[in-house]
Amino acid sequence: MSAEHPSTILIVDDSTENLYVLSELLRPLYRVLAARSGPAALAIARRDPQPDLILLDVMMPGMDGYDTLEELRAEPLTSTIPVIFLTALSNADEEERGLSLGAADYITKPIKSNTVLARVRTQLQAQQARVLMQDQNERLETEVRRRMAENDLTQRASIQALAHLAEMRDTDTGNHLLRTQAYVRRLALGLRAMPHRAALLTPNYIDLLVRSAPLHDIGKVGIPDHILLKPGKLTPAEWTIMKTHAKLGSDAIEKAEQDIDTPLPFLALAKEIAHWHHEKWDGSGYPDGLAGEAIPLSARLMAVADVFDALVSARVYKAAMSFDEARRIIEDGSGNHFDPALVDVFLADYAYFVNVAERGAEGLDLLSVRDEDEAAP
Repeated sequence: MSAEHPSTILIVDDSTENLYVLSELLRPLYRVLAARSGPAALAIARRDPQPDLILLDVMMPGMDGYDTLEELRAEPLTSTIPVIFLTALSNADEEERGLSLGAADYITKPIKSNTVLARVRTQLQAQQARVLMQDQNERLETEVRRRMAENDLTQRASIQALAHLAEMRDTDTGNHLLRTQAYVRRLALGLRAMPHRAALLTPNYIDLLVRSAPLHDIGKVGIPDHILLKPGKLTPAEWTIMKTHAKLGSDAIEKAEQDIDTPLPFLALAKEIAHWHHEKWDGSGYPDGLAGEAIPLSARLMAVADVFDALVSARVYKAAMSFDEARRIIEDGSGNHFDPALVDVFLADYAYFVNVAERGAEGLDLLSVRDEDEAAP
């Protein structure tokens, strides 16, 4: 503390003589407060401004120094104020007891002026260092949180920009990205409620999953317009080219991974989704013909979300299908196209999917699973 703002020291002793001696010794350097009992000391310690250091007599009637220190340490408001015990006892066990309760130091009576001043100065310097360190840590944590939030926002914006780049090639998709994010999240939350599923489907995993979902069709950037935007049915040769968008997407994401020094979990999930979201449960999908649980869960979730949205949305090559027809197709696809467990989740929460499809996912907080949807069945 500076001379303009001296440290405050509270002296607690039932002896008026001791209070006087210590006050006279310390007052030229510090702001001094005095109390003659434990309860009085506690009352002063709770006031604002609080003392920076307490000199506490051990042997006092009623509430002694040990009891007073326990009360100080038990309250968050006073728990960090350093305490130096004043005692005429020289018993090592008593000193150990005080230190175990949280005393910072001991000064034995009779009091020696130089010893008191040195011990007080040492504890005040240590307390000021702790406060400074705490302030620095708080500032650092605030800055870290700010930068993490900034990086998170940048990451999300980059994902959306890349995803919209692909979506712009196909102008019929509307809010396809937002809707599929909502579907994927809801499916994941529903699946998490099933036995043996919660270990993988943590809130963090679901957040990453939803964040990476918009990149599922990023590979369509590499598909020629005359195929991607063709209003009629694709020829077998054209369909072969169209199917390459899955690998084109995962290859692009993999190259992005190779360009950075630190692996990003959401890119790993994005690569899984882009590469395998057209695989089928029975092994008849593409590009690798994976079957069952060999298909990554992220891709199985996207398969249901992507197909449902495609069925109920108009495209240049087809009209929108009714919700009931889409429901029947998803249900019939259980065990051949789709993971049966995910179809069960879809059917149990069918009204939610219809609602999102009808209102275009407006108003949904799609990038957080920590809301009312966390209780989804």
